[in-house]
Amino acid sequence: MEIFDMREFDNHELVLFGHDAPTGLRAIIAIHSTMLGPAAGGCRMWPYATTAEAVADVLRLSRGMSYKNAMAELPLGGGKAVIVGDSRKAKTPELFEAFGRLVDSLGGRYITAEDVGTTTADMANVARATRYVAGLGAAPGEAGGDPGPKTALGVFLGIKAAVKFRLGRGDLRGTRVAIQGLGGVGHHLCGLLAAEGAELFVADVHRAAVQRACEQFKAHPVKVDEVLGLDVDVLSPCALGGVLDAQSIPRLRARIVAGAANNQLAQGQDGTALQAAGILYAPDYVINAGGIISVSREYHGGASEAQVIADIQAIPARLTEIFERARRENRTTNAVADQMARERLGRRPSQALVA
Repeated sequence: MEIFDMREFDNHELVLFGHDAPTGLRAIIAIHSTMLGPAAGGCRMWPYATTAEAVADVLRLSRGMSYKNAMAELPLGGGKAVIVGDSRKAKTPELFEAFGRLVDSLGGRYITAEDVGTTTADMANVARATRYVAGLGAAPGEAGGDPGPKTALGVFLGIKAAVKFRLGRGDLRGTRVAIQGLGGVGHHLCGLLAAEGAELFVADVHRAAVQRACEQFKAHPVKVDEVLGLDVDVLSPCALGGVLDAQSIPRLRARIVAGAANNQLAQGQDGTALQAAGILYAPDYVINAGGIISVSREYHGGASEAQVIADIQAIPARLTEIFERARRENRTTNAVADQMARERLGRRPSQALVA
């Protein structure tokens, strides 16, 4: 596997492979940039079929974190970690403590937190071995805890901004929203949208998650292989990335795509296909920044829950700036966002290191 030749490789500063035989840990940490501060990004646990698949994911995710943190104006660079394994079967406290030792070996160059397949409890086990971790429990009124609900809040506010820009509506009452993925972010997003009067259509690979959303929020259940093609106002991808590609985009009937999943576009050129179809795309690393905003405030200390909320409330203005600039310049929203992120990042080409 030639990492330097991979399409996802983008002058990353560091790619670290870690293995701990006693616990079965197989992990990869990728640091994309530390230009703005220590690299920060969550730890994903997923049963990747191959090592190459895991590497491609961590490379893409870590670059996305550089852009996300830059756009959110956080004093953080971009990094990400993946643990190869089934989070429903392979988790142990010892495995996450071993992962904590791997994180600690970088001396603060990378800060971790929870992501898909990991939880606040897992991060507590990581914290037994390193202080370079956030997403832990927090006292009432203080910044911190599970970043999922904060991500959901940012996406909710971003959807409102997109609906106002594209559809000219001041609220979400009666707006039809399809949500793909009902995990820690998607379920919370359903609650916020339902409270605003949106009509929800939900899909998830786990039937229990769908049933819970239908019971709590009067959502309509949808088959996983049908959710992308629904005739709705907003499609909100909240599962894994790469769902928008040459095969799926022609099926879309939504007028807006705005969701929490990272790396929703399989390739940058897919943004052009969305634009050609008249679909407004909210760049994922801008709309889903609520979680990392919470993590940053928690890690640096001294912040309140109210300050985190205030920071998240800046997301709609950032999105609207992107939407307006894209329309004015006749460019795709993802291209505009990427340019803005690179300008804020001030990133210079760096010598990459594979360890």
